[in-house]
Amino acid sequence: MTLKQLEAFYWAATCASFAIAAERLHLSVSSLSKRISELEGGLGLPLFDRRSQRARLTPAGEKLLPRAQSLLQHAQTLRADMAQPAEIEGVCRFGVGELTALTWLPKLVAATRKRYPQLRLEPYVDVGGELRRRVQNGSLDFAVIAGNPTSPAIRALGAARYTWCAAPALVGDSSRIPPDLLHRHPLITLPREAGTTRILDDWLTASGIATAQHLTCNSWGAVAGLLLEGLGVGFLPVSWATALAQRGTLRILRARPALAALPYAFSHRDDDTRPLVDAMYGLARRTVDFGMAVRLL
Repeated sequence: MTLKQLEAFYWAATCASFAIAAERLHLSVSSLSKRISELEGGLGLPLFDRRSQRARLTPAGEKLLPRAQSLLQHAQTLRADMAQPAEIEGVCRFGVGELTALTWLPKLVAATRKRYPQLRLEPYVDVGGELRRRVQNGSLDFAVIAGNPTSPAIRALGAARYTWCAAPALVGDSSRIPPDLLHRHPLITLPREAGTTRILDDWLTASGIATAQHLTCNSWGAVAGLLLEGLGVGFLPVSWATALAQRGTLRILRARPALAALPYAFSHRDDDTRPLVDAMYGLARRTVDFGMAVRLL
C-alpha cells in the first residue's frame, strides 16, 4: 500500500468520475485505475463496485475512505513541515463569475504566471450555483463566488457594489427610482442561481416592492445591453454603470435603501489541503478588485 495508491482511491471516491479524479492528479484514467487495482490487490478486497455506469464504493471502500483521508492529510502536513517551499506546477482549473472575469481575473492570471510559471491555469466562467457544484464534484479546484464565509473552506475575499440604472428614455431626467417603475417595466437581472439574488431579494423586501415582470439572463454583458435598449430596469456593478452614465447612455438611479454590498469568497472543498489551494488564495487576495473599470465597455 502506497500513498499514491491511497491518493488515487481517495479522489476517485470523492470526485464525480474517475476522469475528474485523474485530471486532478494529472494522471490518465488508466493510470488511476491501475493504482486503485493495485491497492485492491494488496488489500485482497474490492473497493469499488464497477457493475453500474458510475463506480460505487463497496463496504470495504466506505470503511477505508475516512482512514485514507486522515493518512493523506497527515502526509501533507508532514511534507509542509519538513520541506522547503515547493514550486507549484500542473493544472489549476478554477471558476469565476462574469464580474470577476471582466475585472480582476487578468491581474490574477498575470500574478500567477509570474509566481508559478510552471502552473497552467484554466478559468471557467459561470453563475455561482454551477460553480459550487463543480467545486464539490471535483471538476474545479476552487471558485470565487458570492457569499460570506461559513466554513474554513470558504474564505473571505472582497465585496462588490451595485447600483440601480435604466435608459434615459424610461426615466427621463429622474435620478431616483419612481415608485411605480418596477410595475411598469420588467426587472432585468441574472438568474436565481446568481449571488446577486440575495441583495435583490433583501432590497425588494425592505422596499416593499413586488415586481410585475422579470427578464433574466446569465450574462452581465447581456443585462447591460438590454438596459441600454430601454427594455427594463436593473442594476449593474457601480464601475460599469458609472462608465455608461458618463457617456449619457444610461441613468444611475438612487434608491433608499441602497443595494447592499455583495461579499465574495474563495471556495474550495474542505478536504482539499494541497499547497495549490493556499497559494491561489494568497494570490487572489492580493489581486482582487471588483471596482475595476471594465476595459470592454
